[in-house]
Amino acid sequence: MTDESAAASLGGFFALRATAPPEGAHRPLALLYAGETAPLSSRIDLVAARHRTHERRVAASIAQLGLAARLWSIALGPAALTGRFPDLSPDALRWDPRASSPDDLWLSTAETLPGTAERIREVVQYGHLAPLAEAIHRDGPLADRLLWGNAGSALAGALSQLVDRARANHRPDVAARARALTAELFDHPDLRNTGTPHDTAFRRRSCCLYYRCPAGGLCGDCVFKRT
Repeated sequence: MTDESAAASLGGFFALRATAPPEGAHRPLALLYAGETAPLSSRIDLVAARHRTHERRVAASIAQLGLAARLWSIALGPAALTGRFPDLSPDALRWDPRASSPDDLWLSTAETLPGTAERIREVVQYGHLAPLAEAIHRDGPLADRLLWGNAGSALAGALSQLVDRARANHRPDVAARARALTAELFDHPDLRNTGTPHDTAFRRRSCCLYYRCPAGGLCGDCVFKRT
């Protein structure tokens, strides 16, 4: 199975466009990280309108959490299935800030990388999540603890979806690889203390602020949720 077909087979947050969409609204994420703030500002505006919140920090947190979930998923899914994942370089990975959830991503290269935790961390955590946090800070104040908490929650959520799909398809090997990769990814100062345990039962130690939306509530891994 190729990385492209692996992503397609998982669907949802794991899906990744391999051809240019006709509308041409996608922008390389590298431009966002380099200081092109308008697409992120418009995305936060869109999220705020959809969730009917006037608190920009709430919308910014939800927007960052959604994109973090996509970034982890499109790396972890193929890595667990095939042992390789797409080269998600910010120059090649393009994003449409106007699209509905999950974030619409188009990858303009077919290159792949070894599906190790070290390479996934290099590409996703260092190459995307760290500069994305800086971009969020340029839009407005939001605590690093919250942003990395979102990243940890997104990683645990990707694992949970992968394990569920692996079980449904009788692939314990895929579930085992996904768990092993996730455990290694959580073993980093930015992610280690975002919540516990580092598996599908993850409970975060910070709040994404979704509960502050008029129709919001507590997420499944919410720090405020009673067991």
